[in-house]
Amino acid sequence: MLRWAPAVVCGALWWWGALRLAFAPGAGMFEGALVAGGWGLSLLPVHALPKARAAGVAGAPG
Repeated sequence: MLRWAPAVVCGALWWWGALRLAFAPGAGMFEGALVAGGWGLSLLPVHALPKARAAGVAGAPG
């Protein structure tokens, strides 16, 4: 449970920022930076492995 807490908090903050940008007339730079940063992080290949370590890839050891 403790492992998932940061992901849940960051996800909630992202949704808060996105909804404020969409519906609140006073939304500004903070919400925009929060949403853009969260979107940018989603593009990172955090689950990618080097080809040499990937199981089942042609030419990988093991």
